[in-house]
Amino acid sequence: MAGLFYTLLAVLAVFSPGLCEKTFLQSAGVAFKDRPHTSELTVSYGGQWGNWTWPEMCPDNFFAVGFSVRVEHSQGPDLDDTALNGIRLFCSKDDSRDFMYTVDISNPHLGSFLTPQYCPTGVLTSFQLRVEPYQGPSADDTAANNIKFLCSTDPILEGNGTEWGEYGDWSQGCGKDGICGIDTKMEEYDPNGDNTSLNDVRFYCCAKSEQVRRRGAEIGSEAQTETAECLVHTKQV
Repeated sequence: MAGLFYTLLAVLAVFSPGLCEKTFLQSAGVAFKDRPHTSELTVSYGGQWGNWTWPEMCPDNFFAVGFSVRVEHSQGPDLDDTALNGIRLFCSKDDSRDFMYTVDISNPHLGSFLTPQYCPTGVLTSFQLRVEPYQGPSADDTAANNIKFLCSTDPILEGNGTEWGEYGDWSQGCGKDGICGIDTKMEEYDPNGDNTSLNDVRFYCCAKSEQVRRRGAEIGSEAQTETAECLVHTKQV
């Protein structure tokens, strides 16, 4: 889409306490876009502007265990606000947090990614979107503002987004499967216009093997709370 560059991230990082031993860089859009999924999670109340981009998928056997949001906070009176500008998924295998992929589609012109949030154990299974409705022809629109996720072990995670609009209904869930990919509806960036950026999102569920399910049950309430964040490579397309 002319005039808009989306940031794609696909990073396999090897984490150790306080030290990055090795980092592998690879585009998820090229390598994993054909990963089969069992269902799509959607909501009916997303913003009205923009177009759907493309799916970004975690690698096979990896599932989303955390996320972060790209946010532009209030710019002040009479200035253009965009609120939520991207969502990044953190993908892990077998409930181990030693190896993490990240995938996202975001608008690099606006805002910045904030601190990630993780399920203590388990994977992301459904979501709820906070959306500001159309404000009228002379008002500033922001569309999507924030997001919540439900973990398979029941905790609810909420992003550090903005507060315009209201949360709608929860999406359907992945059941015994887990979120493994993302696609976003983005409005093309106009430096002279009223930008809304991210308007809507859908997530993909992939099947989890019985071995992965058993592993998650064995871990129970144990949570890994310390990770060392490694190099993140950004590719503009």
